[in-house]
Amino acid sequence: MRSRQYGPDLTPPWKKQTPAPEVPAERDLVVEEAETGFCGAVVRCEKTAEGFTVTLEDRFGKHRVFPLVPRGFLLDGKAVTLVRPAGPAPSRAPGRTASGSVAVPGARARVARESRIYVEGRHDAELVERVWGDDLRIEGVVVEYLEGIDDLPAIVADFAPGPGRRLGVLVDHLLPGTKEHRIAAQVTGDAVLVVGHPYIDVWQAVKPASVGIPAWPDVPRGEGWKEGVCRRLGWPVDTPAAWKRILSKVDSYKDLEPELLGRVEELIDFVTSADQA
Repeated sequence: MRSRQYGPDLTPPWKKQTPAPEVPAERDLVVEEAETGFCGAVVRCEKTAEGFTVTLEDRFGKHRVFPLVPRGFLLDGKAVTLVRPAGPAPSRAPGRTASGSVAVPGARARVARESRIYVEGRHDAELVERVWGDDLRIEGVVVEYLEGIDDLPAIVADFAPGPGRRLGVLVDHLLPGTKEHRIAAQVTGDAVLVVGHPYIDVWQAVKPASVGIPAWPDVPRGEGWKEGVCRRLGWPVDTPAAWKRILSKVDSYKDLEPELLGRVEELIDFVTSADQA
């Protein structure tokens, strides 16, 4: 005879947890991981050998990866279960990547080439990943960032470029007569290609209309450019938060200026040319 108090699984009703609501782990959703207290915005969800994971980025740019487990996160102080966001509706027409290339459904990432693309900073790397990430994984191209190019000659020498080991470098504000132009001239060769865009910072390579502003403001020389932009746009002077705001508005190549698009495509072609396969 069953007990009315315990039910078929013998668990007292007052000990049963109410299932936490499921919340799609959409990009930029801010949550707290329940066990560690790490708080950050969702960067991506991925399928791994151990199961599905979510990557969070805190306000200082630090990334941590957590498993998607029931009641594993807090949203506005309440326990939730993060789940993978719903994918786009299937289409009969060939899909496109964010860069405009024809998507290859189910394609596996290629083993990384020895050739590399270097960019100046983390924001450059994140923007390239946002738009060209799918293409780069299929081609097996790794993008790394340098934190500036003052030491580029030594970095290139350490990389040891040569046949089958090419190096492409994307430089901010690459204009004749600039420091960047002089450094680029020192390292350019058969196995090294340095290209650049005219913008002070890669932020400017995002079209103002995509960000919802009429134009990128002018900042006087001597004032920190990113901080000056935040002040003139009426944003909090918090450059990591400002960059998240800008990057979240980039969905495809259509949100970027052609001066950047052409240079990145040139670098990808250079490091994946037929004689490098």
